[in-house]
Amino acid sequence: MKQIKIAIIDDHDLFREGIRLVLGQIEHFEVVFDTSNGLLFLEFLQNSFPDVVLMDINMPVIDGVETTRKAIGINPNLNVIALTMFSDTTHYTHMINAGIKGFILKKSNKYELQQAIQTVYAGGNYFSQEILQKMAFRSVNFSTGPDRMTQRELEVLDLVCKGLTSQEISDKLFISVKTVEVHRANIFHKSDVRNIGELIVWAIKNNHFSIA
Repeated sequence: MKQIKIAIIDDHDLFREGIRLVLGQIEHFEVVFDTSNGLLFLEFLQNSFPDVVLMDINMPVIDGVETTRKAIGINPNLNVIALTMFSDTTHYTHMINAGIKGFILKKSNKYELQQAIQTVYAGGNYFSQEILQKMAFRSVNFSTGPDRMTQRELEVLDLVCKGLTSQEISDKLFISVKTVEVHRANIFHKSDVRNIGELIVWAIKNNHFSIA
């Protein structure tokens, strides 16, 4: 298996060093760059392209949102995962619009971090389950056109994005599991996505939802 080259951008030295130590214990993972400064990372990108970037959101000089936006401007294929705290929810929409591929909590364990990196490296999106449960989605765009979500589909979309199962959605909306599955199928078809992570990114980028 090819080595996955990883960059870490976080202004807390001890945290960054801890992440580097953990990643060094995982086979096929290689940390090729780490810094506390987004500007230094942008300079690094002039000559090198890591496979996956772990990006802090709140940083001095240039924050994670702007760093991500500029980095993806340099390399549109860059895979960025946001390192986040629960208190960072106000920045989630901005990070998604900047082009990140997922979110992982800073308190996550080694195995979830490994899963997030491998998922994003393979072309997917990754959201920690705790983050999905924390997110508060708010409908900002509703249309009943043939290719747009219906009101019921938007309701199901909200709950799917929060990680609820079909049975849980059925109980919450007082509809059958079979009906939920039909709505889920329609949602995934209309959005042309493969998983919940991609669905969340699609919904926000297409202004169906914002994150409160």
